[in-house]
Amino acid sequence: MDECVRPDPEELLRQARAGSNPALGELLELYRSYLALLARVQIGQRLQGKVDAADLVQDAFLEAHRHFAQFRGTAEGELVSWLRQILAGVLANLVRRFCRTRRRDVRLERQLAEDLDRSSRVLDQSLAAAGSTPSQRAARREQVVLLAEALERLPDAYREVIILHHLEGLNFPEVARRMGRSIDSVKNLWARGLAQLRRSLGSSS
Repeated sequence: MDECVRPDPEELLRQARAGSNPALGELLELYRSYLALLARVQIGQRLQGKVDAADLVQDAFLEAHRHFAQFRGTAEGELVSWLRQILAGVLANLVRRFCRTRRRDVRLERQLAEDLDRSSRVLDQSLAAAGSTPSQRAARREQVVLLAEALERLPDAYREVIILHHLEGLNFPEVARRMGRSIDSVKNLWARGLAQLRRSLGSSS
C-alpha cells in the first residue's frame, strides 16, 4: 500500500487497544515483511530452510491476536519489539519440534530473541549502507520496517544478494557460490540493489 494513504500505525494501535479487531489485523499486516525477513534468516541458520517464513509469521500473528490484551506499549517501536519476542517464541517451539524436545527451553527463547534483535540492528545498518534515510513523512515509521518493505519490492536477485551479504553475513565469494553466479556478477547485483533501495527509500513519502 502507498505510504501516503497508509493509516498511521500508532493510530491503528490506539484503535486496536480500544477493541477494534479490524484495526489490529491491519496493524499487524504492516509488519509482515519485516517479520518474514527476520524469520527467513533464523530458518536458514537453524532449520536449513525446512519451513516457510510465511507460516511462522502467520503463527506469530495468531499469537499476537491471542495475547494483544497483555501488550502495554503505545509506540510503534514498542510494538515491533513485542512482535519480535512473539516470533522468538514461535521459532523456539518449532526448533523444539524438530529436535523432538517437549520441555520449554527458556534459554533457547532468549537466544532467539537476541538473534532477532541482532538481525534487526543489522537491517538498520543496511539502511545506512544504502546511503539513504526515509523521507520526512516516512521517518515517523520504524526504519527497519520500511527497509524490509523496500527489500520485498526489489527484484529477486537484488533482494537475495543483499540479504545474504548483509543479514546472513556472507562474503562475496560465499554469496556467489550460494547464488551460482560469478563474484563480479554478485558485486554488480549488490551495487544495483543498493542503488534501487536508495531510490525506493527516498521516495517513501
